[in-house]
Amino acid sequence: MKRIMVIGVSAGVGKSTFAQKLGKALNINVNHLDALYWKPNWVEATLEEFSEAQLDIVKQCQWIIEGNYSNTFQIRAKHADTIIYLELPLYVCLYRVVKRWLKYIGKTRPDMGNGCKEKLDWEFIKFIYSTYYPRKRKMVEQFQAFQEIDPKKEIIILKSRQEIKSYLYSLSNCERLHLN
Repeated sequence: MKRIMVIGVSAGVGKSTFAQKLGKALNINVNHLDALYWKPNWVEATLEEFSEAQLDIVKQCQWIIEGNYSNTFQIRAKHADTIIYLELPLYVCLYRVVKRWLKYIGKTRPDMGNGCKEKLDWEFIKFIYSTYYPRKRKMVEQFQAFQEIDPKKEIIILKSRQEIKSYLYSLSNCERLHLN
């Protein structure tokens, strides 16, 4: 695992936190798509700017890219040797989004673009709720297509907090063994 794509069923599933822990365990730099997409004060990057930033990253020999952004999914998927997909229940995702908002009110999260103070509005909640189940169905099809195109690409699906925790724990132990 050297070029890793971390995606999830929804906002709040824990992609950023997972990617940070994964990066630490593997000693690989983590790139957050939100930080590439959002310019100060929530100004969106153009598709060209956003794509070019990702193309620069995927040229590197090691990387972790965290985030969904389906309009540039193929850039990352084409170059990734591993795709890790997180899928927790909708209520967990919604709870975590609200918890994150409360934690970072008036502040910019570490995984966000500079000057993008944490916000939460009804449109975002509605987006999470309305896209959760369609995205969940679409990901199954997406993974099957990837396996047909490149059977060597590893796809790891983690569907519970315990699976996520166990996976990170096993990686941390594996890396410690290699260092000794």
